[in-house]
Amino acid sequence: MNIREAKQLDLVDYLTRLGYKPQRISGHQVWYHSPLHDEKTASFKVNRSMNRWYDFAEGKGGNLIDFGVAYHKCSVSEFLHSLDGPGHKTIHQHQAPLNNTQTGADSIKVNTVKPIQALPLIKYLRERRIPQSLAHQHLQEVHYSLHNKNYYALGFRNDQGGYELRNQYVKAASSPKASTFIDQGASRLSVFEGFFDFLSYKAITDPGQNATTNFLILNSASFFEQQFPRMQQYEQVHLFLDNDNTGNKITARALQMDPHKFKDERQLYAQYNDLNAWCQHQGKTFKMQHKP
Repeated sequence: MNIREAKQLDLVDYLTRLGYKPQRISGHQVWYHSPLHDEKTASFKVNRSMNRWYDFAEGKGGNLIDFGVAYHKCSVSEFLHSLDGPGHKTIHQHQAPLNNTQTGADSIKVNTVKPIQALPLIKYLRERRIPQSLAHQHLQEVHYSLHNKNYYALGFRNDQGGYELRNQYVKAASSPKASTFIDQGASRLSVFEGFFDFLSYKAITDPGQNATTNFLILNSASFFEQQFPRMQQYEQVHLFLDNDNTGNKITARALQMDPHKFKDERQLYAQYNDLNAWCQHQGKTFKMQHKP
């Protein structure tokens, strides 16, 4: 797909495909909780007549390509390629007005959950440097439908039965949205924002070290405060959060509350957005210098 064709795709349809629902609709103005950061008040607006977006909290906006590059953290060419990739079908722009009754029916429906078999997903795991043996322990191949169209992705199950859904082109989730806790009977806890960081940790540490900690995968930084009572039960809590504004704020707040309990472990991947990004650049030959 070229730039001109991509700009003709409907932003609202694209956001819906990613799993985002409008919080408020006023004429051609469609408001969302921003996909670019965590927030409680909707600050992300799509002008459907112009097919452009603006994030008031971030102070930036643009067309669908600008959004795709910011959301997926990729180049323009990579994003254009993704629009023709597996799990994505071209959606042509339309200007039919939305209403609140329509958006209530826009949700991901999980149809089938099975072991990972699809070659594009296996290739995606290699690109993210996640061993297949490890992926088969924690991930499944999830086939789902949205707007009567069928897709598939890697699925990571949360504690309430919903799935985080990822493939090379999709970052979405099925309801209900929740965190994932893995109890190994340990006295310390390792906290990750997303499941790729959790799997990266397991891939670069030895099995004996993995057995000395329980794991909490937030699946969204917004669940940190909700999970705080669980963290308080541990002698030590190791934070492997993202190197962004949200990760900085959460880590700083945790260290201020209890600097002896909470440990900021981001020094290993200080030059990268998260632990998995570090693994993709450095490879699995490096071993994390993280002691129990």
